[in-house]
Amino acid sequence: MSRSSSTKATLGIFCITVAVTIVIIQYNIPFLSMEVKLVRTNHRDGRFYVDLDHTLDFGARQDVPTHTYWEAPIIWEGMFDPDLHDQTHFEANSSVALAVFAVGRYLEFYLHNFLTSAEKHFMLGLSVTYYVFTDRPEKVPKMKLGPRRSMKVLQVEKHPRWQDVSMMRMKTLAEFIESDIRHHCNYVFCFDVDQVFTGRFGSEALGDSVALLHAHFYTLPPHRFTYERRPTSQAFLETGDFYYHAALFGGSWETMKNLTEACLAGIMEDKKNNVEAVWHDESHLNKYYWLHKPTRVLSPEYCWDRRLHDISIWVNRLVWVKKHYHQTRV
Repeated sequence: MSRSSSTKATLGIFCITVAVTIVIIQYNIPFLSMEVKLVRTNHRDGRFYVDLDHTLDFGARQDVPTHTYWEAPIIWEGMFDPDLHDQTHFEANSSVALAVFAVGRYLEFYLHNFLTSAEKHFMLGLSVTYYVFTDRPEKVPKMKLGPRRSMKVLQVEKHPRWQDVSMMRMKTLAEFIESDIRHHCNYVFCFDVDQVFTGRFGSEALGDSVALLHAHFYTLPPHRFTYERRPTSQAFLETGDFYYHAALFGGSWETMKNLTEACLAGIMEDKKNNVEAVWHDESHLNKYYWLHKPTRVLSPEYCWDRRLHDISIWVNRLVWVKKHYHQTRV
């Protein structure tokens, strides 16, 4: 190639580069921006999923721990870019199943406010399917849902004791993840119904295995945790990392299927041996997370008890509501 031809080619490449740069800046094309180049994507079992942990600002909160010793992030306000998370999960077509159990009088006391608040704050902009498990499907309130949001109402047995309702949700979840949820949703979250959303509960909470720090225990040493301490139970823990709250737990459908099946196996083995863990399914959940470390831990701002006062809690995303145990646990 002559010197003249080489110069022309170099000039042409330069002009194209300048033109493309101008277009990117002028039209703010997201898939070419430096911001989205920070996003890592992976393929697991042939399925696309998003990894944004390296974009978290772990130094933004000096007042609280922001990661575990196994390097899982602990999510607090100020650590994440909500727009980056939401846009990336939207482009990845992330979809979320929200499972909630409203059995007996829990339905009439709590379900409407729970669902109404979820419509205002839970995973806005993403595809969400509510799975409402109840013994009285006809009593589930009719609701107008937002775009890309739907609801499935599924009948379940009402057990005589509330403890059995709580524990046997593991069985129900495992079955429906296999038969239904895994065909429609990438992620699954299970919530207690006696709480309401009060702030953003968004895509920054999504991960492969997601656990929640209990609001009453996250500042206490492990010997104060209310683990199941009897070796006769499958939930037995002599020590642990954190005390996790069963008011919500989640993750990919694969992990949630493994979790619910493992907890159910422990519960059924205890029943066979006439043992019941001190905090029922929560005890078995803590045992599972001890053996299988969560990849994402939510701070107590994701499920807060407003009777507590802590300056490290900058926002309330989900809060406990007044308990009517004398009326609901009958």
